Amino acid sequence: MKTRLIFTFFFSIVGMLGMAQEKKEAKEAKKVQEKYKPNFMVGLDVLNAGVSFFSDRVLYQGFISSKVKGNVHAIAEAGFEKNVYQKNGYDAKASGPFVKLGAFYMLAKDLENEFNGFYAGGKIGGAFYNQEYMAVPVRGFGGSASSVAFPSSSQTSAWLEGTLGGRVQLFESNFYIDVNLQPKYLVYTSKQDDITPMIVPGFGRSSAKFNMGFAWNIAYKF
Repeated sequence: MKTRLIFTFFFSIVGMLGMAQEKKEAKEAKKVQEKYKPNFMVGLDVLNAGVSFFSDRVLYQGFISSKVKGNVHAIAEAGFEKNVYQKNGYDAKASGPFVKLGAFYMLAKDLENEFNGFYAGGKIGGAFYNQEYMAVPVRGFGGSASSVAFPSSSQTSAWLEGTLGGRVQLFESNFYIDVNLQPKYLVYTSKQDDITPMIVPGFGRSSAKFNMGFAWNIAYKF
């Protein structure tokens, strides 16, 4: 009788330990599963890429964004731009890669899909590019007009960029249309012989510090 009670008690303890271990493993597996939930989106600017085939401006850019917390999303963009500037006696060209890092906030979103809606945010952009001046206007003797050429050189620029746009899901797929406006302000640029750059890849073609960009993206949500 005592032997039977001892065995019964022993197997009961083993069974309880086994159940506790199973619950612990299931809980840990659930935590891992809940911890990793892909919520990032990758997009490509198809509008500017398409226009590049019919314009002097060649611009390829894309982005990756991810929900951080609540309505806040982090975003990173990268691209390549090649462009020319031929105006007011200037003849210049520039090309190179650029990157942008920032975040945006969903101002309004669909109750059934939090990735549908309107957003606003900001980014910091930077470009590392090569530029060349084939002609820069200068005043000659007696007020006559002439031009000077400068060789190719490496330059760096940085800017602040706002973003205001919206996203909408294509039917019930993982594809989205993402459209946004990008007001920009140039905060820093290196100069070649004190000449303000006429083209900054990622910022655009402008002799002023303010500029406006536009992107029409096709995105895929993972």
